[in-house]
Amino acid sequence: MPRYLKEPEFKHGQVARTGVLLINLGTPDAPTAPAVRRYLREFLSDPRVVEIPRLLWLIILNLFVLTTRPKQSAAKYQLIWKREGSPLLTWTRKQTLLLKGYLGERGGEQPVITFGMRYGNPSIAAGLDELKAAGCDKILLLPLYPQYAASTTATACDAAFAHLLEYRNQPAVRSIRSFHDHPGYIAAMAQQVRDYWMNNGRPEHFVMSFHGLPRYTLDRGDPYFCHCQKTARLLASALQLEESEYTVSFQSRFGRARWLEPYTASVLQQLGKAGTQRVDVFCPGFVADCLETLEEIAMEGKQTFLAAGGREYQHIPCLNDSALWIRALADLTTQQLTGWEHPLDTPENRLEAARIATSRSRKMGAKQ
Repeated sequence: MPRYLKEPEFKHGQVARTGVLLINLGTPDAPTAPAVRRYLREFLSDPRVVEIPRLLWLIILNLFVLTTRPKQSAAKYQLIWKREGSPLLTWTRKQTLLLKGYLGERGGEQPVITFGMRYGNPSIAAGLDELKAAGCDKILLLPLYPQYAASTTATACDAAFAHLLEYRNQPAVRSIRSFHDHPGYIAAMAQQVRDYWMNNGRPEHFVMSFHGLPRYTLDRGDPYFCHCQKTARLLASALQLEESEYTVSFQSRFGRARWLEPYTASVLQQLGKAGTQRVDVFCPGFVADCLETLEEIAMEGKQTFLAAGGREYQHIPCLNDSALWIRALADLTTQQLTGWEHPLDTPENRLEAARIATSRSRKMGAKQ
């Protein structure tokens, strides 16, 4: 087997382009136990996701987790699955198309934009291959995780860099580490919440629920917890909320280990027991609705709150295709591409480059 992948066919005068790869977590191909099992096997086999001793975890994963959890998770996916497929895949695809359109309206050099999933399909490798085939010699990696974590942003970049090892002619690469405090991202979330409140009224208490991680990640130097806290402070400030009016919590706990606290389920239960009339929950760590927001928060969270004595529960949708979010995404992209454009990319220079390349290849005996 060749060490490197076959390079795209070289064309004289082909203009070098810049590519952007949006990266999200991923999703099963279907809401079925076999599809979920394939997805979970890839996801939970990642050593950045589960950091306990490798051999021990693989035994637990294959003998216990993958024999029970796929069926349970498939039932949850069936509750949120759309005709177009997984909500996360649908929203990520739409965000990619809207970003293309927004940047196209801005004019200037247009990057080639596509997306890939860290787990499942379409893969990060497929996205990189698409950009390379389009003639991109510079690629920006944009993981759609606002807050940096080793188990999200880092592993997405790991997968991209691992695939680059298979290229003989590698492109230049940049990556966005986080955007947890980016003004456009904060403004987009604040407007999303304000619009919801304008149409549905304000709650008695507001909960910002982030995806949870094991507590040891914070102790070992992962900045995720701190990024979440800063995002929450900035969003609360933009919404002009007092500290007593909101709570920051963490969801999706798995296993028996201690995770980042407080847990969202516990917060909702306490608010319900305290007689809180209405709670609204928003998930700043997700830029697109998915299983964790549509089932865990919108459905399970509601049951927890109402069962504890609460009266009214609202889940505020994620950014999805909001105009301000697409604008923020475009700002993130253009800011990172600044100074990376191909400034001499004009029709005249393309023709001249083609003429020079053809002349040189003839002198070297290349077939035309």
